[in-house]
Amino acid sequence: MKRKLSAVIALLLIIILILAACSEPKEEGLEGKSEKVRIVLDWTPNTNHTGLYVAEEKGFFRERGIDVEILQPPEGGAEMLVGGGGAEFGISFQDYMAPNFASDNPMPFTAVAAIIQHNTSGIISLKEKGIDRPAKLAGHKYATWDLPVEKAIINKIVTDDGGRFEDIQLIPSTVTDVVTALQTDIDAVWVYYAWDGIATKVKNLETNFLNFADYGFELDYYNPVIIVNDDYAKNNTETVKKTLEAIKEGYEFAIENPDEAANILLQAAPELDEEIVKESQKWLAGQYKAEVEQWGYIDQDRWDAFYSWLFENNLIEKEIPKGTGFTNQYLPE
Repeated sequence: MKRKLSAVIALLLIIILILAACSEPKEEGLEGKSEKVRIVLDWTPNTNHTGLYVAEEKGFFRERGIDVEILQPPEGGAEMLVGGGGAEFGISFQDYMAPNFASDNPMPFTAVAAIIQHNTSGIISLKEKGIDRPAKLAGHKYATWDLPVEKAIINKIVTDDGGRFEDIQLIPSTVTDVVTALQTDIDAVWVYYAWDGIATKVKNLETNFLNFADYGFELDYYNPVIIVNDDYAKNNTETVKKTLEAIKEGYEFAIENPDEAANILLQAAPELDEEIVKESQKWLAGQYKAEVEQWGYIDQDRWDAFYSWLFENNLIEKEIPKGTGFTNQYLPE
């Protein structure tokens, strides 16, 4: 009898365990069923990255079986880490990528999506300085990173406008606080408008902004972009597509819900200025896709035009073949 009773109890326990297991909610992306994907940023978190944090918070990665980890960039930059296999994806800029594609031994990474459709960088100055066109930079102090591409772009827009690049006072300076810098003896600074340009607006500074894309088709290059390790993409095509699907959903959510998206970014990076984040997010809602229907799309004519201009101006060692460095093949429709 004791043996029979023990058998019955054991059977009941097994049935209870089976029922409990069946009653647990099934969710894609649980441990053991998910693909680990690392995405390394180009800089500290900001509104260029909002779609990533939205996709993580809203479960868009998890729904597709992706276990994502968002990494801060190493000293060598995202390109080195992704090219070396230390991360599958990263954030980069078309100009940063150029030397790699012009080298004899390029690292294996490719741009697979444009986060923002157009180049939103340019030169900002206080309105009182009167720099409302490139030629008027002459005679003013510009905070330079002293980079060849940077100076060549400024030279182009100033010269094309009838000014003299030689008359600009180049002040070597790594500006980290544009709002403060513009209230010193610095007259003009290169900024990405979505962040530093919006910051000047939030802080009630009246400014002039010279948007590079307005001064030449070849200057409307892509920044920032999402890059992927080539070997990883070749061997994990479906995972790359699913990852970009989740990211696309994150950015499209940010387009439709900029205030909520801003709050999600602030949760991930509470050290950011809330007012700047919210105003930047509203502005970028119209920039992520701009006029195109497909988020992430990269136009080959614009991509090639910038690299051709770099070569023509001796800013890269050799010519980059047309179509090199990007692909739209992994983008979701």
